[in-house]
Amino acid sequence: MTNARVVWKEKGQFIGTGDARHSIVMSGLQGENAGGVTPSELLLISLGGCTAVGIVSILTKKRQPLSQLEIEIEGQQDASPPWAYRKVNLNFRVRGRGLTEAGVRQAIALSEQRYCPVAASLRPTVEIETSFEILPEE
Repeated sequence: MTNARVVWKEKGQFIGTGDARHSIVMSGLQGENAGGVTPSELLLISLGGCTAVGIVSILTKKRQPLSQLEIEIEGQQDASPPWAYRKVNLNFRVRGRGLTEAGVRQAIALSEQRYCPVAASLRPTVEIETSFEILPEE
């Protein structure tokens, strides 16, 4: 079982802490008064982080180690409350010596479809699309 805790600090600021006692600052406010990421943004970050962990692990096991991984995540929400996400696009930018398109494609698919609990939780109601580009080694 996984546990987490959220504590209201002040105004629109909240501190979320996980089992490992690592914390993140969240805010119900946006713009210049924001004190952290919004919970909706955190959901997108969680999806990106969850898939990233799997991709790094899978490519390393395939002996296609990364030197860089960056994910741009775009979420499309309903226009009215509760502003549910309906579609999320993840664009992966990867760099590493010896990376192949087939290897990267398979790692992304396995991570997102099989190993990421965040994607599995969202998938029944949210369409998740992925794309990627392999950047040249520097």
